[in-house]
Amino acid sequence: MIWNILAFISFALAAVPCALFIVNLRLYRPLSARAKRDQPAVSVLIPARDEEQNIRATLEAALANSAIDFEVIVLDDDSADATAEIVAEFSQRDSRVRLVSAPPLPARWCGKQHACHVLANHARNPLLVFLDADVRLAPDALVRIADFVQESDAHLVSGVPRQELGTFSDHLLLPLIHFVLLGFLPLAIMRRRDSSAACSAGCGQLLVAQRDAYFASGGHAGFRTEMHDGLKLPRAFRMAGFRTDLFDTTDLATCRMYRTNAQVWRGLSKNATEGLGAPKTILPMSIILFGGQVLPFVLLAFAGLIPWAALLVAICAAALALLPRFLSIRRFEQSLGSALLHPVGILALLGIQWHAFFRHFLGKPSEWKGRQYAVATPTL
Repeated sequence: MIWNILAFISFALAAVPCALFIVNLRLYRPLSARAKRDQPAVSVLIPARDEEQNIRATLEAALANSAIDFEVIVLDDDSADATAEIVAEFSQRDSRVRLVSAPPLPARWCGKQHACHVLANHARNPLLVFLDADVRLAPDALVRIADFVQESDAHLVSGVPRQELGTFSDHLLLPLIHFVLLGFLPLAIMRRRDSSAACSAGCGQLLVAQRDAYFASGGHAGFRTEMHDGLKLPRAFRMAGFRTDLFDTTDLATCRMYRTNAQVWRGLSKNATEGLGAPKTILPMSIILFGGQVLPFVLLAFAGLIPWAALLVAICAAALALLPRFLSIRRFEQSLGSALLHPVGILALLGIQWHAFFRHFLGKPSEWKGRQYAVATPTL
């Protein structure tokens, strides 16, 4: 009897995100390339702290855009390397590039949120494109983004760039970004004007905001102590009554987030307690993810002990768990090996969430880019 119960639980928990993922694939669409004469001018805003390995290629890619009026502003956030010098070189030969030095980081501000806040205040144009320093834009990216903002009538839009993978941890964990986003966020509900702030999400690597709505919502200053602007900025917009949306950026931007396995762990841990690892969500999400994405394969490992009916249900559950990952291979240019390791990746993701949760619970600071951010002990 217990095998039957576990098999049907795993089936139900795998079927729901699988079905939502398939529905969302039609809604999370790539952008068209239709330049319009009335497109708004764009300010590309890049916070940069010790980014000498990335910033040159990022600027070259951004400046390759055409058919739209834009500026590129890079904020050097107290870099200890040659970041500022490289940007200065670009600014001397291209008037579209401006280098800004960050003021001292105020108390109780996260470094990135402060950098984005400063950049927004330096921007001259009505459309703000917040871009991480390791993101490379396609030559027609800005035209397509501006077109989507007008077409969608959204005040904030975002998408997940194609992730360039190197380490084993990259392949194991980073493709799960699309799975979690499209498997658990109902895009159709998100696009309704009356949907709640909880029905929103974004990717901090690429956030595009209408300037007036950005300042009216409080922008990055509204969550200055937080680290996950990919979640917090869309929620701030929606709480202020503005619309948010998502689009497929697979062919519009690429990103190489991390260079080592340790960086992957630290990078995904730093803001985990503001997302899946938040005190109110970590237990239910752990049950949902383990039950639907790992349990079917655990049951299959005990195939010799399971009644045939329960085994058949477990096989179906495993197929439903893997289907979104196989659909992602072509759509998001992910690897077959990463898809086949899906349950292992989910276990690793849950391990990161719980590790971050206990660090947060014990009041241990988060650390990123050489800065530590103290946290308050959460209540359960």
